[in-house]
Amino acid sequence: MRACAVPAFASRLAPDGAVFATAQAFTTERGAAAMTEVKRIGILTSGGDCAGLNAVLRAVVFRAIQGYGWEVIGIRQGTHGLLARPVEAESLDLNLFTGQLLRIGGTILGTTNKGDPFDYPMADGSRRDRSAEMIEGYRMLGLDALIGIGGDGSLAILRRLAQQGGLNLVGIPKTIDNDLGHTEVSLGYATAVKVATDALDHLQPTAASHSRVMVLEVMGRDAGHIALNAGIAGGADVILIPEIPYRIDRVAEKIEALKGQGRNFALVVVAEAVRTEAGEPATQRQAGGALTYGGIGAYIGNRIAEATGAETRVTVLGHLQRGGMPTARDRLMASVFGVHAVDLIARGAFDRMVAWSARRAIDVALADAVATSHRVDPAGPLAHTARGLGIYLGDG
Repeated sequence: MRACAVPAFASRLAPDGAVFATAQAFTTERGAAAMTEVKRIGILTSGGDCAGLNAVLRAVVFRAIQGYGWEVIGIRQGTHGLLARPVEAESLDLNLFTGQLLRIGGTILGTTNKGDPFDYPMADGSRRDRSAEMIEGYRMLGLDALIGIGGDGSLAILRRLAQQGGLNLVGIPKTIDNDLGHTEVSLGYATAVKVATDALDHLQPTAASHSRVMVLEVMGRDAGHIALNAGIAGGADVILIPEIPYRIDRVAEKIEALKGQGRNFALVVVAEAVRTEAGEPATQRQAGGALTYGGIGAYIGNRIAEATGAETRVTVLGHLQRGGMPTARDRLMASVFGVHAVDLIARGAFDRMVAWSARRAIDVALADAVATSHRVDPAGPLAHTARGLGIYLGDG
């Protein structure tokens, strides 16, 4: 691959209607030396997929090419693409983003949430530090900077690689769990909440038709943001989240109280990380040996049936929350984050993560972002709202 020349082109209007800074104007503002320092940037998606990833790729490509005249290289399969020889990567240009990709879930680059490069599992069962190979892959592409889109785990790995290899890294927060520190919003979260809310909208009429208690288990890892937000929006009667303890007898009391009011059904939302009454997590062992959350919905459903005698059904959304068309909110945040990430590179502001706070885009130290987990505040405004609506939110 060859680094593209930096053209001096006239100001132009982007497809979304925003006027991007011209290369010539940037040269005047920042100086010619700063303009020529960056010619080619890389971008990869890492960790679990979610809605909005293709929208952020689009934003990065638009801003980098139209705003600064840079070349954008998409790295396939997250950090795994950097291990392949030749490196699995391709040039991303404006012709790729004709309009449809903005609306498509997942990621056209592919992603992975397996294979820590510092402790990489080999075919023979051994483990090896392959971080130097990944850094070499970055060098082979001739990159001047890298944008990594991921959650706390993948961004922490990317930062460690960057620190070891002296790589210029900017992070973009992506997690349906919305648990990354120092940002109010992460990509994929809004769509995940909509999917869970839509599920409640579909469950309510069938629950009423058959006089049932419907239990909906949602993702969220160790945070209850999806459960709380979707539960309020979808009219749930009970919301159980890992941040607040609960008692089944209190859940049963709530359901019995609804019967006393003439209601013949109830909607219960439970986050996947909620524990049993004995304090045990509900987990499942995957084929590779890893333990993942799953099963708390069935446990809660059975306990409700035992305590109330109600006919109970359980729905587990699982990966439905990761797929599908991104909401307008996720597309908007993807666009904001993508443009801001490219601008950070232009400023030479590395080891930073784009974030959203107080209705504006900011950037924070990447080390701080991955070191802090954002959980539901049991005394926060949404918890207060849920209790004010009469929702049983545990005993916290």
